[in-house]
Amino acid sequence: MKFKYITLAFLFCCAFTNAQTKKEKKADDKFESYQYAEAIDVYERLIDLGYTSETIYRKLANSNYLNARYENAAKWYEMLVNLEGANVDPEEVYKYALSLKSIGEYEKSDTWMRKFDDIKQYDSRASLFENNTDYLKVIEKNSGRYNIKNLEINSSVSEFSPAYYNDKLVFSSARDTGTVRRTINEWNNQPFLNLYAAQFNEEGTPINAGKLDRKLNKKTHESSAIFTKDGNTMYFTRNNSDNGRFARDKDGVSRLKLYRATKVNDEWKKVTELPFNGDDFSVAHPALSPDETKLYFASDMPGTRGMSDLFVVDIIADGTFSAPRNLGNKINTESRETFPFVSKNNILYFASDGHPGLGGLDIFATQVTDNFNDSYILNVGKPVNSKQDDFSLIFDEDTQKGFFASNRDGGKGYDDIYSFIQTKELNLNCYNTITGTAVNLKTGASIADAAIQVKDKENTLVFETKTDTKGNFTLNDICWDDTYTLLGEKIEFEQGTTSFTMERNKELKPVIVKLNPIKRAAPIGTDLTKYLKLDPIYFDLDKSFIRIDGQITMQQVFAYLKEYPEVVIEVRSHTDARATNEYNLALSNRRAKETVKYLLDNGIAPERVSGKGFGESELTNNCDSNSKCSEEEHQKNRRSEFIVVQN
Repeated sequence: MKFKYITLAFLFCCAFTNAQTKKEKKADDKFESYQYAEAIDVYERLIDLGYTSETIYRKLANSNYLNARYENAAKWYEMLVNLEGANVDPEEVYKYALSLKSIGEYEKSDTWMRKFDDIKQYDSRASLFENNTDYLKVIEKNSGRYNIKNLEINSSVSEFSPAYYNDKLVFSSARDTGTVRRTINEWNNQPFLNLYAAQFNEEGTPINAGKLDRKLNKKTHESSAIFTKDGNTMYFTRNNSDNGRFARDKDGVSRLKLYRATKVNDEWKKVTELPFNGDDFSVAHPALSPDETKLYFASDMPGTRGMSDLFVVDIIADGTFSAPRNLGNKINTESRETFPFVSKNNILYFASDGHPGLGGLDIFATQVTDNFNDSYILNVGKPVNSKQDDFSLIFDEDTQKGFFASNRDGGKGYDDIYSFIQTKELNLNCYNTITGTAVNLKTGASIADAAIQVKDKENTLVFETKTDTKGNFTLNDICWDDTYTLLGEKIEFEQGTTSFTMERNKELKPVIVKLNPIKRAAPIGTDLTKYLKLDPIYFDLDKSFIRIDGQITMQQVFAYLKEYPEVVIEVRSHTDARATNEYNLALSNRRAKETVKYLLDNGIAPERVSGKGFGESELTNNCDSNSKCSEEEHQKNRRSEFIVVQN
């Protein structure tokens, strides 16, 4: 009888596991084919059944993030980063930080951005955060210049990408037209997009929306249109199609492409695909320069830095186009730059979640120049920007009125179009770049790799950077009249300070900060984590891998060893008391080996670092095998130390 119950239990367990595996595979198939909305439903049902894994947390987080469900994304990213032993990609750390902004948790977001900065120091988004730690203050100073209003033409689904077209407002919409069969976009379970047009009434409010051209709208997405001033040429975005029907590439992706249409006898005809489209990448969201000789767009074509970059082509007089040119690394980041628009006064507006913002996509502005690498980029502030996605802004400088889209709380649908009136012009004339040098107070020699901080009168950090190999530094985008304090720091030097005053239209001389040299070599027997006031290297229970928080400390130890090439250390690793002495000794040796390997992999010579495990023999508290201690108390014993044995 007992054997029978065991057999039944085994069969039930196998059936249950097999069912779970099938459901997870179904969810994985949905995810890999970009059916994120359905994938979310299946993964959440698995969670409800008690079935969890690193993969489920990751794909739930990414699916919600890609559908702009940032609150849910933050929830699942948090589960992922806190999962013991999870291999968290730095990009997921960034997305977690961005999702936290969208639910208003800015302090927590900044904490994770600092971790992202420590892990990916050469990422432009990390540099932008490090150099703009007061970004919320700057955005607040620039806010309050718009009055906004939700439009009556919005529906319960998605409206975005407004465009001026004679006396109409053209926009993209996923609204249900009442046809017998709705075409659903599996990415977010929304109907496919079509182009609609609304007439402006006497007050300038768009009313009576209807399809722009029924022949133009196919069984694919049509969106993001822009029109020439004479109203006879239109550029717009459409999914890759086969005879007007939705088509996917070999990877299961339906790419976006740009098309041009010409108006003939009041109908849009001669729809042609633009020559710089591709079957392996997307090209979307067109914008014209004021003289209509340039076409801007977003793409992930070869040469793209991030998820999508902004590009421009010249429109030749014969209707052909130049090769696409990337707008450069001052505009484009490793994330999304998209939905460009160029105003009459040659101001480029665009949406980005790579530049510092309030959450999701924010709208930014910069003056169009021949070289965007010298541009000053400004977050347009609240209320146009919010904690959610804000994008596809257009603006008429003659009337000081415009439109944009947002999925913020309080809207009617998934995305809504808002009108706005600008009450105060943007100031895009930033000060010239400020240069400076850090020097040795006693010798006058320049100091390389010195940390430079700039603080305002309220002692708020407004800029951070480091000196180059010649001791020089550059301060960018400090655009407010004020007196600032500049601090210079480096190991073996006392902190140096100086001040400077920013005044509009007044040239500022190079800033010199002088540092007094001192000797700060760590004595033999010193633990570097304590000497440098670093967070200890802690390990998860029964694990030896270096955690994300540990990697931050490891980078600082590495920097110290690089700074002091004569220093030799011994890594001493430990465990708590919750296993046998033999097991803990072996575990501590594995931890020492992993810690040493991290330093070797980063370029420290093998003769400068050794490792040894001490098991549970050197506890930091009274949590021995006979004591009842909390997990937090046990954690303090699972550590690595960096003991100086030669200097």
